[in-house]
Formats: sequence, structure tokens, C-alpha cells
Amino acid sequence: MPAAQLSAAQLHELILPLARPPQVVLTPGQTIDEALRAIRTAASASSIHYFYVVDDDARLVGVVPTRRLLAAAPEDTVGEVMVENVVAIPDWATVLIASEYFATRRLLAFPVVDGSGVLLGVVDVNLFTDEVIDLARRTYDDIFQLIGVHGTAQRSTLDAFKDRFPWLSCNIAGGLMAAFIASRFEHLLEEVVVLALFIPVVLALAESVGMQALSLTLQSFTDGPFVPKRLAAALWKEFRTAVLLGIGCGGVVATVVMVWRGEAMVAGVIFASITLSMVVACLLGVAFPALLRVAKADPRIAAGPVVLAAADVATLFFYFWLGARFLG
Repeated sequence: MPAAQLSAAQLHELILPLARPPQVVLTPGQTIDEALRAIRTAASASSIHYFYVVDDDARLVGVVPTRRLLAAAPEDTVGEVMVENVVAIPDWATVLIASEYFATRRLLAFPVVDGSGVLLGVVDVNLFTDEVIDLARRTYDDIFQLIGVHGTAQRSTLDAFKDRFPWLSCNIAGGLMAAFIASRFEHLLEEVVVLALFIPVVLALAESVGMQALSLTLQSFTDGPFVPKRLAAALWKEFRTAVLLGIGCGGVVATVVMVWRGEAMVAGVIFASITLSMVVACLLGVAFPALLRVAKADPRIAAGPVVLAAADVATLFFYFWLGARFLG
């Protein structure tokens, strides 16, 4: 048992310095009888939940839970009873990342390994406070909810389908609407083929900035109660940030268009489209979860797919409308 538990203030520290050296390591060729004798001679071995198995190069190759070790025949080898697929924490992980392992996999300890798989230490669940574990679980669930998936494991394949399909339908609807918008401008794409080349870039930028705004908005909801004044302040802040981001990203892409294609008008249209779409995507990322919060709905559930779909539709509309206006 460590002298002190980790607190939320240490979330971004590296976990490796806090891992304890493994008190007992086993090898695949050891018999169960030899392994038990080695364990009995080790100090405080009774507090070990899992025994880790390493090869001649100290690389982690398996794990033997205590109950499995005690139930095995003395003449069996460790390699015959060990579990080969070991879940290990990488040595670059922070306390928050390590705590997510405990929050989501519910094991009592995890090994820490380097990039080559060498066993460096062991992290025990007793190292973490309940506050840290709960924070990790909420963070893990929030990531899944952003993409329209509950973080908890579904009971069946059908449950997984029911959980995920309704929100994927938002992407289907958004994609069909985007396809309809594109179909209205087929003549434009035939006349100005270069516009088609940059559709993925324009969409990717709008989607990325929309998800950034959404993530920041959801995070701000944990800081206190929602009030309209906070929404207005958040919208104004995101608007200013989005304008700068749009000008910066649009300028880079427009410069590439000028150098590559030498078409100033096309570069101008792409610049304006990126700027407008990024501003709108940012505002959607703030407004949509805020409106759900006002409606007393959970804004974390599938806010991501809806914001992405709306951002795609708005982006293509601006892109083709500006293209038709100035290039068609």
C-alpha cells in the first residue's frame, strides 16, 4: 500500500515514476511448484494480485492471476497457465491515462512497459483515490458520447446496434443533404474542376473546428450552472477565435491554390468558404449543446454526430454558393 494516494492535482504527471518494481516475476519455463516456492520467499507477496511472466529479455509475455496459479497442478508450467494477451500501461502514460485503465477494465493492477514491451513496474489500484477514478470514468464516457456511443459495454450485439445506429443516421441524413446540395451545382464542378479537388480540405477543417468548439463547450458545463449570459460570452469568444482560425487556415489553403493552380479567383473563393464554414462550425459547436442544456437534455449524447452533419451541410452550401456566385 503506497504511503499516499494520488489526487486530481497530479493527473498530468507521468505514471512511471509512481510504479513500483515487480516483487516477483515468473518465466514461462518455470513449473507451478517452482513458481510458488519463488513467491513464498518474496517479501509481501501475499499482497500481489497478478504475477507477471517475462522472457529472457525481460519482455512481458503473460500474466497469471493468483487464483489460477493456486489451482494449477504443481507439474504444470507457468507458460501453460498464463494469459498471453496482457493489457499494459505504456511508460509515457500520465496519471489520468493510467486511471482510465482502472476505470474501464476494472482490474486491480496493471503492468507498465516500455516501447519494446520490457516490464518496468506495476501500478496498483490502491494508488488512486476514488476521485481520480471517477474523473477518469467521466472523461472516458465523454469521449464516447461525443461520437454517439455510450462508454459502458453493451449487453448484446442488438443493444450495440440500437445504441449506435440512431446517431449514425444523423450522419446519413447530413451526407444525403450534402449530396443533394452538390447535385445542384454539377454544372459548376464541370466548369471549375479545381473546386472538386479541395472539397475534402474544406470539410475537414470545418468538422475539426466544430468538434473542438463542442469539446470546449461540454467541458465548460462542468464549471458551473448554465446561464444565457455564459452562452452569449462563449459565442462571442468562439466567433472571434473562429474568424482568426478561418483566416489562418483559409490563407494557407488559398496560397497553395495560387502556387499550384495560379487561379486567383478560385483561391479567393476557397479562402472565403473556409473562413465562413469554420465560423459557422464553431458557433454550431457552442450553440447546439447549449440549446440541449436549456431543453434539459444531456448535451453529451450524440452531440458530435449532429454537429458534424450540420457543419458538413453548411460548409458545402457556402462552398458551392460562393463558387457559383463568383466562378459560375
